[in-house]
Amino acid sequence: MNQSTWQSPSNIALVKYWGKKGFQLPANPSISFTLDNCFTETTLIWDDSDPDKNLVSVYVEGIENPAFVPKAEKFFNKLIELHPLLKDFRFELQTYNTFPHSSGIASSASSMSALALCCCDMLMQMDLLEIEFYRYASFLARIGSGSACRSVYGDVAMWGEHEAFPGSSDDFAIPVNEVHPVFKTYRDTILIIHEGQKSVSSTVGHGLLKNHPFAQSRFEIANRNMHRIRKIMTRGDVPLFTELVEAEAMMLHALMMTSDPNFLLMKSGTVAAIHAIRESRAEHKHNICFTLDAGANVHMLYPEEDSVFADELLNHTLVGFCEKGRYIRDNIGRGPIRLNA
Repeated sequence: MNQSTWQSPSNIALVKYWGKKGFQLPANPSISFTLDNCFTETTLIWDDSDPDKNLVSVYVEGIENPAFVPKAEKFFNKLIELHPLLKDFRFELQTYNTFPHSSGIASSASSMSALALCCCDMLMQMDLLEIEFYRYASFLARIGSGSACRSVYGDVAMWGEHEAFPGSSDDFAIPVNEVHPVFKTYRDTILIIHEGQKSVSSTVGHGLLKNHPFAQSRFEIANRNMHRIRKIMTRGDVPLFTELVEAEAMMLHALMMTSDPNFLLMKSGTVAAIHAIRESRAEHKHNICFTLDAGANVHMLYPEEDSVFADELLNHTLVGFCEKGRYIRDNIGRGPIRLNA
């Protein structure tokens, strides 16, 4: 048997990807911070000795979990279409997360990027990898989960063809290297407002944008915001960054609340945390802001120089909105790590 193990992080989108076209292609471009402590570790084992076995088996934290098999099978069937020499292979996945699954911290981004990186190791060992390693890993990750394609790069990554980002593509993500040093110091304290599974999955939410009355306006705004955030992150304009990122978060949830059928993923603690962050910023003139993924949890973003303000706000106020007082301290990360080198 052969195997590969990768640790790959989640990411948090700043300009949001919401809505699809074609097969797993983005309706608008997006850009994200790569995280560090919120990651998935995945081992892929491949074997062609018994083609009569099931195509894939999945073990989560050491326990076989059939619930994850359909998504994994869909991914491997597509991989076999791309590489027919794999048709007689059978695959075993062993995986665990450092953060709650399906709660709005993009567990699919970390898990599918880790799997894609393992697959690239496999293809490389078989002399089947003909494209640059990380670019192809990003391409494969997108097949499993759109936002996963950004997680194969550290610091800042973007996905989706856009004129402000040379080399950008709908097929894969690219790293964003022209970033002011202040944004490489950013921390992300994730407030676990709700630890359970979301009431509506991101896949369903993306689908509801197809006939959304505000879809076209959203795509136009997202494209303009990509121009804006490129300039903001190059110049180091933290106040404008705060303004744009919070507006993007609110627009994402506004789209959910105005779809048909509409749905609400925010909880009362989400709204209370947003008010607390904004009130604290107005009073103390710091640069703490928030963003939201497709869930109830709040990402409190701030440059390292505002860590003291962030700790005080967390300990005195925000922790009270967290389920069981739980939160995760994270920061902008270096990207995936191969663990079986």
